[in-house]
Amino acid sequence: MAGTADGDSPPTVLSWSGGKDASYALRELIESGNEPVELLTTVSADTGRSSMHGVRRALYERQAAALDLPIRFVEIPDDASNDEYESAMAEATAEYEQRGVQRIAFADLYLEDVRAYREERLADTGVEGHWPIWGRDTGTVAREFADAFEAIVVAVDGEALDASFAGRRLDADFLADLPQGVDPCGEDGEFHTFVSDGPIFDRAVAVECGERVTKQVGPDDTPVHYWDLLLQA
Repeated sequence: MAGTADGDSPPTVLSWSGGKDASYALRELIESGNEPVELLTTVSADTGRSSMHGVRRALYERQAAALDLPIRFVEIPDDASNDEYESAMAEATAEYEQRGVQRIAFADLYLEDVRAYREERLADTGVEGHWPIWGRDTGTVAREFADAFEAIVVAVDGEALDASFAGRRLDADFLADLPQGVDPCGEDGEFHTFVSDGPIFDRAVAVECGERVTKQVGPDDTPVHYWDLLLQA
């Protein structure tokens, strides 16, 4: 796949988590003729992992290569304040604006406060927010995703799901086992995934499972169960 926008489609960057919703949104962008020019993600400057998913930078690099798209990493210190985070993202956005990027696409589905926050951060820039899968039914998205993609659950909120959900493949059985009240797409942060194959990939990302680790995360010390992924040699 070429990492350029086609025709009259505005040059777009996709905010990339490496997970199910971002992959589903990327397929939507490609099918609508607006393949992004780049993927954008954040990783910890201290650990080289994403803060929410615990995924290693090397995995994102391999994933982007399999998608034939460049990826930009914004490094954020583990103990960064909100102002520091926003400053780093504002710098990236300013550089995109200079490059002629007109939109940053996000894979949010229904969280109004998250969308409002993103719109507020972009309000004084020349870059607009774009939500290609906004308002989709999460049950439908989850089922369609499970039918088309290969993904592993890499992190689960211990207050919503027990540790056994970490490391599972996101498939029909996984969706059927979700307790009542857990969003099928994990839109409220109940679980996060890493996508290794699907219709948007030129080739699969070969991974192997490491160990399961539980950490206390955030100001409320929420237990999060991580399933560490490693690249296959």
